[in-house]
Amino acid sequence: MTDLIRVDAAYAVAEAATRASGVDIRLLDSIDELEAVRRLYERIWRTGENNPPVTADLLRAMEKAGSYVSGAFEDGEMVGACFGFFSPPAREALHSHIAGVSSRVQGRHVGFALKLHQRAWALSRGVREVTWTFDPLIRRNAWFNLGKLAADVDEYLANFYGPMDDDINRSDDTDRVMVRWMLEAPAVKAACTGTPRLVKADAAAALSVSPAGGPVAGRAFGRTVRVAVPGDIEAMRDSDPARAAVWRRALRDVLGELISAGGRVRGFDRAGWYIVDR
Repeated sequence: MTDLIRVDAAYAVAEAATRASGVDIRLLDSIDELEAVRRLYERIWRTGENNPPVTADLLRAMEKAGSYVSGAFEDGEMVGACFGFFSPPAREALHSHIAGVSSRVQGRHVGFALKLHQRAWALSRGVREVTWTFDPLIRRNAWFNLGKLAADVDEYLANFYGPMDDDINRSDDTDRVMVRWMLEAPAVKAACTGTPRLVKADAAAALSVSPAGGPVAGRAFGRTVRVAVPGDIEAMRDSDPARAAVWRRALRDVLGELISAGGRVRGFDRAGWYIVDR
């Protein structure tokens, strides 16, 4: 398949996802639109004006330098945004730093459409992989990244961003998993056309959820193990921050150690398990 055909195919599936989500996605360059990104992110992460996730002037500089900055719009209102910057040129890679969608359109797969738009844009510029981080305790994000997009886990990063003063992270350590999205991998192509990566394993649990909702480490010695996350860690941070902190340490000790020792995360079972091959 020639590069032109490959890029055209990527844009076709991106446009289909955009139509299905009922929004319009376009690249951003005006300072007014970039300021709207800042305001949207402040609402999503509830940071306030003194601690924005990004500023309009930084986005303006990144866009001018050739980085990716896009927005999703419904009836002229911005309801989602995504931006990323390039890794070292020899790697032909883009790092996608922040993507966020308004709660008003959640459930309509706007985030999926944004990522497919980013993929097509990246392929048209010779990029072959996109990286980003996510909180491994958030179940829906694990499924979205590893299942719906078929990205691969690359690293476990303990307290990667340090303290973050927002209502999502609160006082929790900012552990993250770095994923690598190989844009032309068969699993990624299938995911982009609506066939997510599904995984299951009849394997012992290295970490499970107790009846009370806390983490329980198990003695799992098989080649493949399962690692659980709670159903809603964000609600737990509100209702029981001490238990949420225990979950953070437990997942770091189990999943972080498995990855550091060379384990490969095969994917994420929608029932709430990372499936890891030692």
